[in-house]
Amino acid sequence: VRTPGGRLVYLYVKKRRTLPKCGQCKKELSGIKPSRPCERPRMSRRLKTVTRTFGGVLCHRCLRERIIRAFLIDEQKVVKVLRAQQQAKPVSKPVKVPKTTKPTKAGAGKSK
Repeated sequence: VRTPGGRLVYLYVKKRRTLPKCGQCKKELSGIKPSRPCERPRMSRRLKTVTRTFGGVLCHRCLRERIIRAFLIDEQKVVKVLRAQQQAKPVSKPVKVPKTTKPTKAGAGKSK
């Protein structure tokens, strides 16, 4: 590169900055500034992550899948327990209990 003084000097080209990749699908994460590893400690947190669960580690699609999968697995466990309870206790008609006479107020005196 030629300087303003007219000299020719070398201009050392640095390596290209990269974006972090999603841990699951390996696509580049959006919302994060490209940087070299040595620059990251000097950067502020908002440039390095996204304010979301697993921000800066997983992309939004993979995170959504993970949340839905966890919810469905939990729901499956609940259904399994309910199904086991229904099979253990056979469904029968409720038995009618004969009505009993209630004691009157006069008969329910103070007793210690």
